[in-house]
Formats: sequence, structure tokens, C-alpha cells
Amino acid sequence: MSASTTPIPTRWVGPLHLSGNAVEGPVEVPLATYETPLWPSVGRGAKISRLVEGGIHAQVVGERMTRSSLFVARDAAGAHRAVTAIRGRFAELQEVVAGQSRFARLEEIHEEIVGNLLYLRFALTTGDASGHNMVTQAADALMGTILGWDLGLSYGSVSGNFCSDKKATAVNGILGRGKHVIADILIPHDIVETHLRTTAAQVTELVVQKNLVGSTIAGALRSANAHYANMLLGIYLATGQDAANIVEGSQGITYAETREEGLYFSCSLPHLIVGTVGNGKNLPAVEEAMVRLGCREDREPGGNARRLAAITAATVLCGELSLLAAQTNPGELMRAHVALER
Repeated sequence: MSASTTPIPTRWVGPLHLSGNAVEGPVEVPLATYETPLWPSVGRGAKISRLVEGGIHAQVVGERMTRSSLFVARDAAGAHRAVTAIRGRFAELQEVVAGQSRFARLEEIHEEIVGNLLYLRFALTTGDASGHNMVTQAADALMGTILGWDLGLSYGSVSGNFCSDKKATAVNGILGRGKHVIADILIPHDIVETHLRTTAAQVTELVVQKNLVGSTIAGALRSANAHYANMLLGIYLATGQDAANIVEGSQGITYAETREEGLYFSCSLPHLIVGTVGNGKNLPAVEEAMVRLGCREDREPGGNARRLAAITAATVLCGELSLLAAQTNPGELMRAHVALER
């Protein structure tokens, strides 16, 4: 079986002007997409970032990768007794994980009992890797250790869907999976009006009416945004990420306020799954992108992945801001697509 080498159209956009706890300064970003209007749209948001003091602030507030394993007990009481024992031996389980990898660290275990079924959601930090394989390897070892304790449990599955991987669920937003990043910006009124052709009040109103109310009546799950998935797919494909993770990655919330100083605009991504090492990162185009993004520097473990996560969140904000601004003006969105795609 031969692999196709047909390239996806890719363009570098920006630079974005960034600040925060994982990245500082100007950064251009690669977007691989067939939806070519995405490039100028994100570019417009990037221009706004260069006009505002401090640009886009991207704050990484949490990180972990998870795998939930399923155990089967005789009954609910047996499952509960096992949980009590497992909690009391958490330090031993941390040692098991540390023995699997130089970078994996077991941070938390969350349990859920359904009848006689016991789900244990293991949360690990995984350095610069997104961590899919690392947490699965750790879960295998953890299951073997726990089953060896003779707690009345039997094997169910190494992954019990309480993780939750590549599915739109609530648990990831509540407990975290991947990088939790918030990108925000405060744009003076004159810049909003001149460069986005709208007002802070119009954007704020649309965020409420479209993203918050519209998403609610649609039944969105912990998600209220216009199109995070577009920017995520573009940067995921360009940087060798597992593109299926946009399923949970695009669950995020856009929030805006009209302030005396201007438009406050933010994008919160509670489960942004990216890595700078691992599968897909050995391709020449990906390596070139990582170098150009500054994600091949000598940093503490996890530092390059946090940088990439912050850049990704800021890129999402650029595209989200530009699209919502366009949608405050009748006909602008369609005119732009016709002009740029034809």
C-alpha cells in the first residue's frame, strides 16, 4: 500500500503579536486548508493583534492527557471498596507511571461507578507529546498493577470512553484534557470601527445571540463559538497533529464585553490537544513548521508544546474575531467568499 503525497494548500499567515505565559512576540502561523478565505480572515485578526498594545494574550492554565480504564466488579459495593483501596495507594501508582516514561507523571484519578462497572480516569502530564500513546501505555501498566492487588476486579477495557478521546463530551471541559488555554484581547473602539468595520456593541450582541443563545438551542455541549474547528484543522494539519482531536478541541466558548476602552474579546479552549514530538512530527514540512514556530527550542519539558498551544489558541481568536465582525454586516460574509474563492 502506497501513501499519497498530494499536498494540502498551506499558507503562512500573520505575524500575530502575542503575549502570555508561554509565548511572547510576533509569530507567523501555517494554515493547511482547502477553505482559502480562512487565510485572509485569520490575517485580518492577526493585523488587529499588531495594532493593539500587548496583542493577543494567551494564557495556558492547565495541561493533562487522560485515559479511562474500565474494570468490572461483582457489584457496586465491591467497586466502591476497590476505589477506596486504590485511593490509598495513589503514590504506588505514580511510581508505576514514572517507570513507563521519563516524561509521564500521574496527576489525578477520577472514578465513576455504574452498577458493577468501575471507570478510572487517569490524568497525566506528558511533556511535549500530545500523549495519546503515553497514557495508553501507562493505563496498561496501571491496570496490571491494580488487577494484581486482588481487589475483586477483572479487566474490562484499557479505554472505557470516560477519557474522552475524539468525542464531544462534557467531561473534558469539566476535568480537562490536553492544554487548557484562554486567548483574549482588548481592542480600542477606533480600531474595531476602522479595521473590522463594526462596533464593539455589535460584536458583543452577536456573541450572545449567535454563539451563546444559538448554540444553546442547537443543543451544543459545553461549546459556544462560530468556527473554532476551521482554524484548528488548518494548524493541526500543518503541524502534524492528530486531526481527529478537533472534535473535542473545537468545544470552546467565545466571550465578549463592550468596555469603555473598547471591545474585550476572548476564546477559551479547555481541551486543546497538541504536541511537538511524536507521531507525524518527523515529516520534513512539519519539522520546518516547528522550527519556524519556535517550537524546537531548548526549553523545560512541555515548554514547546505549551508554546504551540498558546499560538494555536491565538490563531483561533484571530479567525473567530474576523468572522463574527463580518457577520455583523449583512452580506459581507458571502461577498468575501465569492471574491476570495472565485
